[in-house]
Amino acid sequence: MSASIPGRALRADALLNREQIIEAARALIAERGPDVPAEEVARRAGVGTGTLYRRFPDRQALLAAVALDGFHRVVALARTAEDEEPDAWRALARFVRQATAELRQATWLSVWFASAWAELRQDPENLRLRRILLKILDRLVRGAQSDGDMRRDVDAGDLALMIAVVLRPIPGLPEELARRTVDRGMALLLESLRHRDDAQPLPADPVTLADLDREP
Repeated sequence: MSASIPGRALRADALLNREQIIEAARALIAERGPDVPAEEVARRAGVGTGTLYRRFPDRQALLAAVALDGFHRVVALARTAEDEEPDAWRALARFVRQATAELRQATWLSVWFASAWAELRQDPENLRLRRILLKILDRLVRGAQSDGDMRRDVDAGDLALMIAVVLRPIPGLPEELARRTVDRGMALLLESLRHRDDAQPLPADPVTLADLDREP
């Protein structure tokens, strides 16, 4: 029995190293952008560069892991908001506020590394998380509309696309201003979705989740 303990410890250490590397990469990318050297990621994670490259043989593999980790966090935030808030509108507002940082990094990564992102979009785990998140958003939108808190001429697809538009980086904008713009944009987005008797009708038909799943 004692002979199996070192193997289990090694696997636990390897998992911890991987998590530390992903967390370090997330933090450094958020602080300094996408061109952080691998050596600095390893130093922040408290591991050697050899360990980093054994876990992630190239930058694309590391970025994919960072992105998937962020998607897991976003889904967890959505689930927690839905479970803990007393109504759908408060859950939706809480999710949008809390998930902004994670969603912003994912959006910026998709712009900085478009080719790597194209592969990640087809990753089974990414697709699974996307389906879960969109289902939660759909429930929250329909619940908030049923409660009379959200305008009825929008769909979950509208919400997903509007969030993506707000998060998309504007070239040349200073970092501090970019962050402030995203925060204000999300707040304005939520205000625009609130039900008002005097609200002007929106043009065209709502964007549905089925619309988002259509092949280009």
